Amino acid sequence: MGIGALAVVHALLRSRAITIATLTAVLFCSLGSLETGLSAAERLGENALRKLVNTPGHFLIMRHATAPGIGDPGNFQIDDCSTQRNLSEAGRRQAQRTGEMLRSLGLKDVKVFSSRWCRCLETARLLELGRVVPMESLNSFFREWDREKEQIAQLRADIAAMDLSRPAVLVTHQVVISGLADTSTRSGEIIVMHREAPDQLRVVGSAIARAIDE
Repeated sequence: MGIGALAVVHALLRSRAITIATLTAVLFCSLGSLETGLSAAERLGENALRKLVNTPGHFLIMRHATAPGIGDPGNFQIDDCSTQRNLSEAGRRQAQRTGEMLRSLGLKDVKVFSSRWCRCLETARLLELGRVVPMESLNSFFREWDREKEQIAQLRADIAAMDLSRPAVLVTHQVVISGLADTSTRSGEIIVMHREAPDQLRVVGSAIARAIDE
């Protein structure tokens, strides 16, 4: 799991020793630190990122762009975006800017995989990097922590089977990135990883395009 409050939440959820009020308070603290501070992965400069996104064996795993709130409404349905937490206008601009940034570095016409959640699918499509393919192992397990171990194992297997002669892009959720890469991420942040062997993945660094113009 990631660092700080998210690790505490993770442990409490798995033990079921947490109330909704406590969970909300801890998450707001955690999300505030994630949105304003640096992630646990070292930020990559433009030249380093350009080299990595054009080098075989790498993939980019991205947290969906800005979607205000926590989790999903109680009436959540996977095939009904109106029941989900969705991207804000700032989030849509962030996803578009991220796509522009990656295309300017030479990343075009690549494989893009996404969680089935609407905020991830919309982020992936707004990147305009290639056809978006839903992938079950990228789905959120925020409400079902008991699925984490099995799902991360499946995600690792999916990555091991990928053709990384050109980097792939995976759009998912904070909890999935934490489970796979053991690092925290901000909304819209990309973690660049290297597949050093079918069962060995390494975090190389991170990159982000902000949600609003600065």
